[in-house]
Amino acid sequence: MFLKGENISIRALEPSDAYLLYQWENNHALWEVSNTQTPFSKAVLDEFVNAAFQDIYTNKQLRLMVVKTDSAETIGIIDLFEFDPQHARCGLGIYINEKYQGKGYAAECIQLIKVYAFTTLHLKQIFVHVNQSNTASLALFEKSGFEKSGLKKSWHKTGINSYEDVWFLQLINTGV
Repeated sequence: MFLKGENISIRALEPSDAYLLYQWENNHALWEVSNTQTPFSKAVLDEFVNAAFQDIYTNKQLRLMVVKTDSAETIGIIDLFEFDPQHARCGLGIYINEKYQGKGYAAECIQLIKVYAFTTLHLKQIFVHVNQSNTASLALFEKSGFEKSGLKKSWHKTGINSYEDVWFLQLINTGV
């Protein structure tokens, strides 16, 4: 395991993850928060997980899998994206499968990924974008130390003529 916590571990992608990614990436209900507009084919996801070179410095992103330590069941995904080594920052996205939400796994993911981001990648900050209506995610990130630093007005299109405000939250590494 790459990062290990009390209840979860975070690991690199494995070829066997393609099936789960296919399910989760093509779940239309999740597209709103992932900014996805088209489905992914099984072949594309197979190619993605089998890529020999998954380096955050080259690809500017890194996808990791969240696994329960007691059962080895894969329960979610963590994405580091818009990795910018020059300015020492990256975005963070977390998805925990519905049946495991509300059990503290996402909060533990944040704690583990903070250690990796700040001590291994030497980042100054991690940022997230959260729809204003997503009160559960806002509470999660604020409880984990992220601070609201801006409100992007009418940022996320939710319908033909409807938009939602999005909070920009940052977690600043004060040890750097």
